[in-house]
This record gives sequence, structure tokens and C-alpha cells, in this order.
Amino acid sequence: MTILLFGITKDIVGSSTLSVPTSSVTGRKIPKTVKELKQFLGETYPELNKLSSLAVAVNNAYAEDSETINSYDEIALIPPVSGG
Repeated sequence: MTILLFGITKDIVGSSTLSVPTSSVTGRKIPKTVKELKQFLGETYPELNKLSSLAVAVNNAYAEDSETINSYDEIALIPPVSGG
């Protein structure tokens, strides 16, 4: 599963995209929901846990934590945005 990263999330991960395994090769639980994906990413990149908010978009729409995700979905992390 490929995740698009923007803003501070891109800086934390060090790339504009991130691949998350869709099989249990690593022995870790494969994320099946947005909430599980956030937990997976927070364990892999602890700095993400320090963000005041982190929205997830699935197929170009904001997703609730309970939404199911699949390996073919387009997923994006939307960091907090400040404006002026």
C-alpha cells in the first residue's frame, strides 16, 4: 500500500511517499482500518504521534478511523495546517 505524504509528515518520514507492507512478512499486524494505519505509522515513526492532528484521506475523501482500507486505495496523510 502506498501512502502520499505532505508537509511535516513528508519531513518526518523523509520522502513524499511511503510503502506499507500488505502481507505479514515483518510479523507486524497489517493495517486494515484508518485507525490501525495511524497506530502502525506512529510505531514506525514516533514523531508523527507529536502532531496536534493527523487526517487521513482515502480515495480523495477524508476518512474516519473506522474506515476499512485496502492495498489498492489511494491514501494520503494530511498534517495540521496553519494559515494567516
